Amino acid sequence: MIKKFIRKVLGLKAAGPQRVPRAKHTIERNRISPAALKVCGVLHEAGFSAYVVGGAVRDLLLGATPKDYDVATNARPEQIKPLFRRALLIGRRFRIVHVIINQDTVEVSTFRAAESADAQKDEHGRVLRDNVFGTQEEDALRRDFSVNALYYDPATEEVIDFHEGLSDLKKRTMRVIGDPATRYREDPVRMLRAVRLAAKLGLSIEAGSRAPIKKMAPLIGNVPPARLFDEMLKLLMSGHASACVRRLRDEGLSQGLLPLLDVILDQPLGERFVTLALAQTDERVKTDRPVSPAFLFASLLWHEVLASSKAREKKGERPMLALEAAMDEVLETQCEKLAITRKLTATMREVWGMQPRFEQRSGQRPYRLIESPRFRMAYDFLALRAASGEVPEELEIWWRSFQFADDETRRAMLQPENGPKPRRRRRRKKPAEGSSEPAGAPPAEMAD
Repeated sequence: MIKKFIRKVLGLKAAGPQRVPRAKHTIERNRISPAALKVCGVLHEAGFSAYVVGGAVRDLLLGATPKDYDVATNARPEQIKPLFRRALLIGRRFRIVHVIINQDTVEVSTFRAAESADAQKDEHGRVLRDNVFGTQEEDALRRDFSVNALYYDPATEEVIDFHEGLSDLKKRTMRVIGDPATRYREDPVRMLRAVRLAAKLGLSIEAGSRAPIKKMAPLIGNVPPARLFDEMLKLLMSGHASACVRRLRDEGLSQGLLPLLDVILDQPLGERFVTLALAQTDERVKTDRPVSPAFLFASLLWHEVLASSKAREKKGERPMLALEAAMDEVLETQCEKLAITRKLTATMREVWGMQPRFEQRSGQRPYRLIESPRFRMAYDFLALRAASGEVPEELEIWWRSFQFADDETRRAMLQPENGPKPRRRRRRKKPAEGSSEPAGAPPAEMAD
């Protein structure tokens, strides 16, 4: 009581979390994933506390529909797993449980403890291993931004706010919990996340949280390539890729840090092509249509491949060999910083390698091309090139018609063969039985 009185007299903020009842927030229980509600319910019945947490709560308060749900609990991973029929223990740095209910996967994590002096770090301060469990208050302190440190209790329908995340949401602000420089040093990916979430949610980054980013941007070079690839994939497939890329440039997180960003942001020849690729991706994500990461990365890197290929051709290399070498060069540069998977790079190579074949519209070549497994993706890529003015629109129209035409129409569409026909090799005749003349020898009158 005395502490509360002193805080009131001095105008200090109340200690502990703010508990906001259902009447004072906008989250309706029926808008929450049934799978997340079931996970919380099972944990409650087993005697544990459980809350929907993080981005799902944030999005629901903003009136958006969350794409996935996380649950935080005081139960340990080994206590969580036996409670569910389909549950997987995953993670090294911090163990979590993936609970699968019907088609939904709910990520369940145990409250994390406040960072200890014993946490394993690298020479730059990045946390490498930290698997210590704690209280809900400590867990809230460990979260990156105030708007992500909100907990929803399905049992009471309260929102629990430890770091004034509700106030920041009302102000449309992103704020780092704790000292921003320390938090970015612990995990440099937080700088990319700040930009991605701010662009996605239409929030501004609070001045104190924004200030260290330019100076600390080089720390991103210490992050493992696989983590950077995951974060870049989230950024580019967020439905707000164009806005994210602009924000990255504004915050000093572009030039020299990731080759892919340098390519996207510095395209003297393919700026319109890249802009269209990002805009189309954003549109597909917003309308819940499938998006291929291979197609997106192929689009973003195409003009790097094209420039390298043309440079090699000028030095005398044959076109297809020049294209193959250019692919190798560009992908090697990218994969040093981004661990683009082999499956994606293989598809990207196919799409790139098929582009010169669209120029061939005679003989059996068009028939063989449309039978290729990647034809549809390669054709969509051609359509993007035509829309940007890189190739004649007539070429895309021809292939659009050819792929859906009947046999007779296709034959009529074929162009005449250009250039000399390839010489057919003459079959060598067998010498007459008993003849001493070797097989394939010229007639006697032609011999020297």
